[in-house]
Amino acid sequence: MNFYITYILISVLLFSFAAIFALFSVYAERKVAGFIQDRLGPMENGKWGTMQTLADALKLLQKEQITPTAADKILFALAPIIIFISVYMGFAALPWAPGVIPAALNIGVVYIFAIISIEAIGILMAGWGSNNKYSLLGALRSVAQVISYEIPAGIAIISAVMIAQSLDMHAIASRQGVGTPETIWFMGFWDVTNIGGIFSWHIFQAPHLIVAYVIYFIASLAECNRAPFDIPEAESELVAGFHTEYTGMRFGFIFLGEYAMMFLVGMVGVVLFLGGWNTPLPNIGSLRLADWTTGMGWGIFWTFSKVLLVVLVQMWIRWTLPRVRVDHLMSFCWKILTPLAFLCMAISGVWRLLVM
Repeated sequence: MNFYITYILISVLLFSFAAIFALFSVYAERKVAGFIQDRLGPMENGKWGTMQTLADALKLLQKEQITPTAADKILFALAPIIIFISVYMGFAALPWAPGVIPAALNIGVVYIFAIISIEAIGILMAGWGSNNKYSLLGALRSVAQVISYEIPAGIAIISAVMIAQSLDMHAIASRQGVGTPETIWFMGFWDVTNIGGIFSWHIFQAPHLIVAYVIYFIASLAECNRAPFDIPEAESELVAGFHTEYTGMRFGFIFLGEYAMMFLVGMVGVVLFLGGWNTPLPNIGSLRLADWTTGMGWGIFWTFSKVLLVVLVQMWIRWTLPRVRVDHLMSFCWKILTPLAFLCMAISGVWRLLVM
């Protein structure tokens, strides 16, 4: 019985975190947009507009659930649930700190990559079930985009996995801290076992993983339907894309899934490439910065700090770069990102054999 209660509590905790993060992120994005566009953003509800997102959430809770007459009732109702659940279940295998992981899976990388792919099914259900030409066109765009960009993202992830020699997310994060047996390329291949810090992260253990992370980050923007790859929701063309017909909490679940996805892909990148929960501060002689800033509390702090920084960059890009054309998006994926990702994977194999 205690086993089930524990997992129920973890599930509720993760759902609460996803909801709170979405509230925080929507407010933060409005303020970031206001700053970039030289305006104030929300200011009316609460101090500096801090209650604006909560007011919007309460409004969604009170809105009527409208189902179009010509819609496929079952597909229309299930689509938002599938979109959110597929992202929400990905949180199960994320390591937050040493020993802090909801479900320790020895194939955690495969699990996360597989479970978030189900989101494309929910998006297609939303577009098809709405029986709306704008919704269907947006869904088809989104599915084509997600499936295409999963290829360079997956190959970039494989590049990091080949260096780590593990599919366990917790093990991958653990080997990027103090005590890693690997050497650092730009320090003359000296033994840096006790230095730790940023020098033990994968992007420094194998420098080509910097390129792999950039590829993964760009592909993750497309996976989240974020600008400049937000063509499935292009307001000037498709009203609101695949969720045009959704109102109330159904729309809220789609929105919640998008922001939860931002955090999820950001944290996967942090764990695979940017040291996970490990501190960026190295040991310098008798100054043991890495030793002092480790442990569960510090681990959670560093994880959140890195992921929130990645999310901030995602927001920054949205309000900086224009939306790309559909043919440019596909051409960029297949002609640039995918060959570069294959090159990174090949280098990882050679690097593992000859250097490590």
